Amino acid sequence: MSQLSQRPEKSVVGLPLPHESAVQHVTGTALYTDDLVHRTKDVLHAYPVQVMKAHGLITALRTGPALAVPGVVRVLTGADVPGVNDAGMKHDEPLFPDEVMFHGHAVAWVLGETLEAARLGAAAVEVELDERPSLITLPEAIAAGSFHGARPVMVTGDVDAGFADSAHVFTGELHFSDQEHFYLETHAALAYVDEAEQVFVQSSTQHPSETQEIVAHVLGLHSHEVTVQCLRMGGGFGGKEMQPHGFAAVAALGARLTGRPVRVRLNRTQDLTMSGKRHGFHARWRIGFDADGRIQALDATLTADGGWSLDLSEPVVARALCHIDNTYWIPNARITGRIARTNKVSNTAFRGFGGPQGMLVIEDIMGRCAPLLGLDPAELRERNFYGRGQSTPYGQPVVQPERITAVWEQVKENGGIADRRREIAAFNAAHPHTKRALALTALKFGISFNLTAFNQGGALVLIYKDGSVLINHGGTEMGQGLHTKMLQVAATTLGIPLHKVRLAPTRTDKVPNTSATAASAGTDLNGAAVKNACEQLRERLLQVAATRLGTNASDVRIAEGVARGLGSDEELAWDELVRTAYLQRVQLSAAGFYRTEGLHWDAKAFHGSPFKYFAHGAAAAEVEVDGFTGAYRVRRVDIVHDVGDSLSPMIDIGQVEGGFVQGAGWLTLEDLRWDAGDGPHRGRLLTQAASTYKLPSFSEMPEEFHVTLLENAAEEGAVYGSKAVGEPPLMLAFSVREALRQAAAAFGPGGIGVELASPATPEAVYWAIESARDRVGTGAEASVGA
Repeated sequence: MSQLSQRPEKSVVGLPLPHESAVQHVTGTALYTDDLVHRTKDVLHAYPVQVMKAHGLITALRTGPALAVPGVVRVLTGADVPGVNDAGMKHDEPLFPDEVMFHGHAVAWVLGETLEAARLGAAAVEVELDERPSLITLPEAIAAGSFHGARPVMVTGDVDAGFADSAHVFTGELHFSDQEHFYLETHAALAYVDEAEQVFVQSSTQHPSETQEIVAHVLGLHSHEVTVQCLRMGGGFGGKEMQPHGFAAVAALGARLTGRPVRVRLNRTQDLTMSGKRHGFHARWRIGFDADGRIQALDATLTADGGWSLDLSEPVVARALCHIDNTYWIPNARITGRIARTNKVSNTAFRGFGGPQGMLVIEDIMGRCAPLLGLDPAELRERNFYGRGQSTPYGQPVVQPERITAVWEQVKENGGIADRRREIAAFNAAHPHTKRALALTALKFGISFNLTAFNQGGALVLIYKDGSVLINHGGTEMGQGLHTKMLQVAATTLGIPLHKVRLAPTRTDKVPNTSATAASAGTDLNGAAVKNACEQLRERLLQVAATRLGTNASDVRIAEGVARGLGSDEELAWDELVRTAYLQRVQLSAAGFYRTEGLHWDAKAFHGSPFKYFAHGAAAAEVEVDGFTGAYRVRRVDIVHDVGDSLSPMIDIGQVEGGFVQGAGWLTLEDLRWDAGDGPHRGRLLTQAASTYKLPSFSEMPEEFHVTLLENAAEEGAVYGSKAVGEPPLMLAFSVREALRQAAAAFGPGGIGVELASPATPEAVYWAIESARDRVGTGAEASVGA
C-alpha cells in the first residue's frame, strides 16, 4: 500500500462514529448562515424584484415608488455595480439583467429595515417589458435549434462496422425530467464591511473560493479584500456549487453601498423559481447486439436542458457522455452531446453531475431491449459487464472489473434472489390485478472533477501549546459528514484521541483557492491535504520525542496520545511532547496540500483518463404494483456498495441510504411541471412547493432496506484506502425503476419491451401497464423500433 492509503494500527479512521454535529442538528443548536442575522446589529434585508414573464427586454425600471415605502433604504440596480455586472464564471449571467430570461428573473433588489418593508418595496418597483417569444420545453428548443456551449462527440471503434455485425438493432428515444434539490436551507448570505473596508460574507455555499471570486469582481475588488465563510449548509446536493454566488454578491454590494450588514435569504417559493435544477435530458439512440446479446455498437445523441445560461452545463454533459457506458463494455460507440437553451432557470450541478443522466440512458436501453432479445434483464446486464483489459469509450482502462462482479454476486447472495424470484412468479400467477417484480442494476462511477485543475485540496493544521489541535480545510459541510471524516483523518495521522481535535469553519482566508465540495471528491482531496499537514507536524514531533526518549526518530511511534520508542518502556504523553516542542521553538503549524496524480484529459478529442478510480455498487429492488391505479410500494432493497476501506462506516451507510432514496425520488416521484401554454403565465413553474412537488418521505422508504459495504476493498492511492461515497449511491435507484418496468410488463404477454416515463409516477406506471395489456393476444411488436 502507498503512504497515502496505508493505515496505522489503532487508527481512529474506520470507527463507526456519529456525525460531528449530530447533537446540534437534532437539538436545533447548529448554526446556519441565516441564524447569524440575529447575532448581527442593524441588518438590512434584501428582497428580489422578480418579473413574472418568461422572456422580454426591460424598457423601463422605476425605483422611485419603492423608495417611498416606509422602511425601504435603497434599491440595488445595475447602475450600482462598481465592478462586473455578472454572477457567473462564463460571464453570461448578469446580476442585474436588462433582459428577462425566465419567469421569476430578479432584475433589482430592495433593501429594507425589515423583510416586510423590503417585500412591499419590491412590489412597488415598476418594470416595463417588451415581451419576446420564449422556449420552455426541451422539445421546443430542439425544434428551434436553440443550443449553446460545447457540443462534444465521443467516438470509439468503428460504429458502422459494429452495426453491420449486429444480429439485432433497436432504436428509441427517452425524455426524462429535471429534479429540484429541495435542500432544507434555502439560499442565504449575510455580508458586512469592517473598518478597513474588508468585505466579509457568510454564505451557504459549496464553493467559497468561487463565491469570493464572484463577489470580488462584482465589487471591483481583489480577492484578498473579500473573505467568505461557510459554517455549514442545510443541504446542497450540487445546488450550492455555482448558484450562491449571485446572492452573496447582492448582499456584499448592499453592505458596501450602505455601510450596514445585508441579509439575503430566499423563501421557498423564491428558491424554487430562481435557482437551477438537475438537467432534464432527451436521448435518441440506436444500439446493436450480437446473437448472444452482447453490445456491438451504440450511436446516441444526448441533449441537456441547460436553461437560460451555461452555468455548469458543459461539464455536466461531458460527464453524462463519460457515464453512458455504466458497467458495460461498448466496443463501438459514437455519442454526441448538446445543451439546449431554454427560457427557464439555469440548470446546474446535482448529485451525480450528469452521470445519472448518462447512465439512465443505457439502463433504459437494457431494460427495454432484454425482453426483445429473449433474455432476463439481469442476464443481459451480466453478459455485458466490463472484463479485464477493456477500456471505456473515452479511453480509460477499467482496472477493477472484478469489483462489478463482486458487488453483483454479493447482492444476489444477500438478497436470496433466486428463491425470491420463484416466490414472485407464484404470486403473479395467483394475482391478476397485482404484480411484483425484482430487478438488479449495478453502477460504475468515475471519481474526480472533469476539469483537472479542480483536483487539488488544501489544509491548515494548528497545534496549540496545550496539545489541542485545530484543523482548517477547503471542504464545506452540507450534512454529508465530511468534517467528521477530517477529524478522524487528523486524529489518526497525529496518533491522538479524537477529542483532542477540533475543526474550524471553512473560510477563504485560511485555505485559499479551494475547489468546490463536489464530484464526491471532498474527502479524497481535503483528507489527503489534512493528512499531509499532519504528517509534516508528526515528523517534527518525532524528532523532539526521539531526543527525549533517547532513540532514533524512525523508531518512535505516536499512538493513542502517547509517544513510545520501539523496544522501550519509556513513554512521552502528547501534551508534554507538544509543550517540549514549543519550548524548543519547533513550528507547530503546517499547511497541507494534495493534487490528484495520474489524470489527463483532452476535452477536444474527448479522450483520456479523467478519473482517479471508479466506485462500484449493485442493488436489488422488489416492488409491488396495483394494476388498477399504478400505485406501488417498494417491498425490499438490498445494496452492496464499494467505498474502499471506509473512513467512517456509519457516515458512509447513511450516505448510501440517502443517495438511494434521493435517486428513487428523481426516478419515480419528483415531477417538475412548467406552464408551456401560450397564456399570460407561460414559463411559470407550476410545482412551486412541497404540496405540488412530491418528495420521497418515510412512506416511500423500502419496507426492508439492507445496505452492506464491500469488504476487503481498500483503494490504493486514496486517503487511508477509502473511496468516495457521496454521489454513486444515487444511481443504485435504477433498480427501482427497472423493477417497476418489469412489474408493468407482467400485466401483458411475455417478451415485450415496455416503455416507462421518467419519473415513473403511479400515473406513468399505469400507462405502462395499459400498454402491456393492450398487447395481450394482439401479437403486437414492442415499441422499441427494430
